[in-house]
Amino acid sequence: MVQRRNSVLAPSYRLFYNEPVEFVRGSGVRLFDSHGRSYLDAYNNVPAVGHANPRVAQAVCEQMSRLNTHTRYVTLPVIEYSERLVSLFPEELGQVIYACTGSEAVDLALRIAKYETGRQGVIVTRHAYHGTTTEAAAISPSLGPHRPTVRWVRYVDAPNPSVEGADAGTLFAARVRQAIAELEADGTGFAAFIADSIFSSDGLQADPAGFLKPVVDAVHAAGGLYLADEVQPGFGRTGDAWWGFVRHGILPDLVILGKPMGNGMPISGVVGRPKVLERFGNDMRYFNTFGGNSVCIAAANAVLDVIEDDHLLDDIARIGRLLGEGLRNIARDYPVLSEVRGAGLFYGVDVTAAPESQEADQDGAERIVNALRERRVLISSSGPEGNVLKIRPPLVFSDADLEEFLDNFRAVMEDLSK
Repeated sequence: MVQRRNSVLAPSYRLFYNEPVEFVRGSGVRLFDSHGRSYLDAYNNVPAVGHANPRVAQAVCEQMSRLNTHTRYVTLPVIEYSERLVSLFPEELGQVIYACTGSEAVDLALRIAKYETGRQGVIVTRHAYHGTTTEAAAISPSLGPHRPTVRWVRYVDAPNPSVEGADAGTLFAARVRQAIAELEADGTGFAAFIADSIFSSDGLQADPAGFLKPVVDAVHAAGGLYLADEVQPGFGRTGDAWWGFVRHGILPDLVILGKPMGNGMPISGVVGRPKVLERFGNDMRYFNTFGGNSVCIAAANAVLDVIEDDHLLDDIARIGRLLGEGLRNIARDYPVLSEVRGAGLFYGVDVTAAPESQEADQDGAERIVNALRERRVLISSSGPEGNVLKIRPPLVFSDADLEEFLDNFRAVMEDLSK
């Protein structure tokens, strides 16, 4: 199958794990391979309320059998869902535009910011990932050296509270101000700063909550817009609140949402301040044929039903705290796990070459990822040096799932330390 796959799919496609796995079915936090074996999914965030969620599947099937059309006709479901969605945001963020993918939503947010400010410059963190359209790839340095490079982007080091301590937010804002000055000096001008609210591709930076506030102040003082990329941290992922930016007590100008909002169905969006969206909406032609289509809206509405009816925000916060505690307990016994960072159901664990070492160990991280896969537990690795274990399960992760994960993680560390 791998040979057949490689013969027809372009080399840009990659497979996870040294021994690839073939999945044929999913249910909740479980994936099942072609031999019927169950795997615990502690990685996939796109099926936010679980693989093959029955409420989402039913909503999609019923809507597909009734109507699937675009937003140039008046349909009640898109209005009702939009009212429901924006009610979950601060009241200043009162309107939404739909697209089909996170990359499209990022691209749209950049267009809005550049048109609103009349300037072109965009600032991102040095290892960010924001998407795959030409513009989104240009602000996604984690794609590697062969991505599109443009003169209107400036890169800044992400905040690093582990090194910078309580000054992380202030130092980060200073780096952003320097980049703004460079954009103004070369005539590009400053339009926007964009960040994933948990810096997942920069190695995961979550605490202390509030370190982003000085950056928002710096951005607004320079006349730019703050764009919060909530594709990964949104919909309660980081615990306690619907959106990752809320943990930092900030108010973005535009918020970018992606496929977790539809449990994997192709829907995304930009939520923003009406005053920011008004001039763009009046002056620019923007129509995404199936952005906000009837079927994907049904899926998105069902996702909100599950999160609210099953009180997932409370569970995410509680289980997330237990996840952090469990990971730190294991790290105390295995010092090559040099640091644990995260919030809610999104954690990163640094793997280093030796106890007390700061040398990143990408090979060691890959050994842990593959050893867990052998135990039928799925995670991945990320970060600037590829040594950060990325733990990001569907939001329906239970106490029993957490216990299974931590037991297997400890067993893997014990085996690898022999």
